[in-house]
Amino acid sequence: MTPITLIGEPWPDYGLLDSGHGRKLERYGPHRFIRPEPQALWAPASPDWQADAEFIPGSDEDGGGRWQFETKLPQHGWASQWEELTFNTRPTPFRHLGYFPDMAPVWSWMRGHKPDTAMNLFGYTGVGSLALAAAGATVTHVDASKKSVDQARTNAALSQMQDAPIRWIVDDAAKFAAREVRRGKRYDGIILDPPKFGRGPDGEVWRLEEHLPGLIADCRKLLDADSKFLFLTVYAVRMSALAIGELVRQHCADLGGVVECGELGVREEARGLILPTAIFARWSRS
Repeated sequence: MTPITLIGEPWPDYGLLDSGHGRKLERYGPHRFIRPEPQALWAPASPDWQADAEFIPGSDEDGGGRWQFETKLPQHGWASQWEELTFNTRPTPFRHLGYFPDMAPVWSWMRGHKPDTAMNLFGYTGVGSLALAAAGATVTHVDASKKSVDQARTNAALSQMQDAPIRWIVDDAAKFAAREVRRGKRYDGIILDPPKFGRGPDGEVWRLEEHLPGLIADCRKLLDADSKFLFLTVYAVRMSALAIGELVRQHCADLGGVVECGELGVREEARGLILPTAIFARWSRS
C-alpha cells in the first residue's frame, strides 16, 4: 500500500490559521485558540499570534494541562456548522473543542458510500454519527463516556435531528462490538476512532496496541458481502499508517474491494502547508 493523505480544507466555522514551533493557531467560529502541536516543527508564518485562549500542556505525556483565557467566552459554548449540521463548540479539559475538524473529509467520504446502517465506535460528541444519519443511515453510536453521549444528543437537537434514527449507547466499545457479533448483527459501514488508552463505564481498560487487533477482527465479522466501508483513525501514538493498514487488510481482504492507509491532515490558511494530525486505514467496496 502506498500511503495517501486526506486533507481537511478550511470551512466558514473552522480554519487552521498558522502553525509552527510546536503550536497551532485555529479559528473556531468567531474565536481563536492556540493549542500544542508537536508535529509543527517549522517556524510559523507570523511571530505574533492573538487568541482568545491557549492550552498550556502539563509536564506529563498523557494529555494533562489547562486553558489560559485572554477573553471571556460564552459559558456554555457556541454553535458551529458543517454542511447541514449544527453542533456545540467549547474548550474542554482535554484540549479539544468538542469535535475533530480534521475528520471533515472522512465524514464526506462515508456519506458518499450511502450506507443504510452504520456504527460509530468511540463516537465522542456525535458529529460523525449526525453526518451519517443526515445522509440517510440508521446509526448506532457507542461511547464509554455518558457525558460525551449526552453532548452528542444535544448536538442532534441543535441540528434538529433529535428524532433521527440513531441509537445512543453508553458502553465499552470493544465489549459492545463483541456482543453485536454474538447477536449476528451486520452493518453497511463502521467507523472507529479508538484512543491510545481509555476506560469503559465499568472500569474496563483499553490499550490500543493490545486490544485493537481483536476489535478489528470483531468489526470484520459485522461486515458482509453487501457492506460498504470500515474507517479506522488513530491519534497520538507512535505507530505507522502502514501497520494499521496491514491489520485492516488481513482482516478484510476476503471481502474484496480496496484497503488504503495514510494520514489525515489540515491545510494551513497562512501558507497552504499540510499539518498532519492522525493516521488512518480504511476498507471500502469501491
